[in-house]
Amino acid sequence: MKGSDEPVRATVFGRVLSDGGFWADWAVVIGLAVMLVVFQFADPTYLSSGNISSILVASAILVVLSLGQTFVVLTGGIDLSVASVMTFSAVLFGLGVRNGWSIVGCGLLAVLGGALFGAVNGLLIGRVRVTDFVVTLGGLSAASGLALIVADGKPVTVVDAGLLKLAAGGFGGVGGAVLVAGTLAILAHLVLFRTQWGTHVLAVGGSPEAAVATGISVAAIKIAVYTVCGTLAGSASILLVARVGAAEPAANTSFLLNSVAAVVLGGASLAGGRGNIVGPVLGALLLTALSNGLTMLGVSPFYQPVAVGVVVVLAAILTRFRT
Repeated sequence: MKGSDEPVRATVFGRVLSDGGFWADWAVVIGLAVMLVVFQFADPTYLSSGNISSILVASAILVVLSLGQTFVVLTGGIDLSVASVMTFSAVLFGLGVRNGWSIVGCGLLAVLGGALFGAVNGLLIGRVRVTDFVVTLGGLSAASGLALIVADGKPVTVVDAGLLKLAAGGFGGVGGAVLVAGTLAILAHLVLFRTQWGTHVLAVGGSPEAAVATGISVAAIKIAVYTVCGTLAGSASILLVARVGAAEPAANTSFLLNSVAAVVLGGASLAGGRGNIVGPVLGALLLTALSNGLTMLGVSPFYQPVAVGVVVVLAAILTRFRT
């Protein structure tokens, strides 16, 4: 009997491997594992504890941004302003420092600034019913401009012991930024899958018409998810200031591309209604680990966006096989 089961198991295993849906669902896990092995083979120090810690700390900002982008994408939308809102929030943080505010007060100002910007995006999309692409593209430009105006084009140096712990391994050898990102990821998972609001988010993304028929306010959900995205962008700005040591008014657009890329890699459908929190977190880790590995191998930074673009396109192709 044992011998007769082996061909059956082999057949089932073969079908699983030949199933495009399997590879699509597990793409980010498989891709991350393969990439780690390849880079470790190319450079034996890649998986050292010091470099792993560096990857985790570097990925924290992208993880937080990707969490906000995930909630938006789950409703079938996209937020092109997320990186610029983070920069604007960082400038607000610097403004508070310049005026002698406490670090806590500066952090609250940054988060509130991001939340307000997200709420405006949500109102225009949910109530006024302007296309999300147009609203957030305009928001990208507006946030970038406001950051330069508020900062007068000049960075503000920020030195604080608490912020240094966020940027380095100051909490039992684990970077504070990693703890913040991990905590926010857990909260996002609980909100999405353990609350009625999370169910409504998925319902709006799956079918807005059906959601309306069941009494769900699509406009309210849209406003809420963009506000959440802005709030998380404001939170990410604190990690950015801690990492850079300054509030820089110049936006880093790579965060925008990578936040969308992490969500796509993580298995969320750009059409909405399907996704999770773990996938985008792993996607953010994959993209950060990829950049880190290429840097360690001495690859020019000019080629790194190309590598990210190829990974995103491959992930998008795999989404065609998802059921």
